[in-house]
Amino acid sequence: MTAMFEEELRAQLTQARHDLVEAKSEGDLDGIQASQGRISGLLRLAATHGIRLEHSPEEERGEA
Repeated sequence: MTAMFEEELRAQLTQARHDLVEAKSEGDLDGIQASQGRISGLLRLAATHGIRLEHSPEEERGEA
């Protein structure tokens, strides 16, 4: 079960990062904010469950 949970978190983080890049390229400020929030939320969830995901300090703070 834990491996599946980690895999899903990683997939969601990848998608959120992709969405952030797309929002930035389109100048979509709401999309940028939503994606940044999603990324930091996923990182907090992973940390809560002891899952280490590569990330920048900016992503953790929701500023990526």
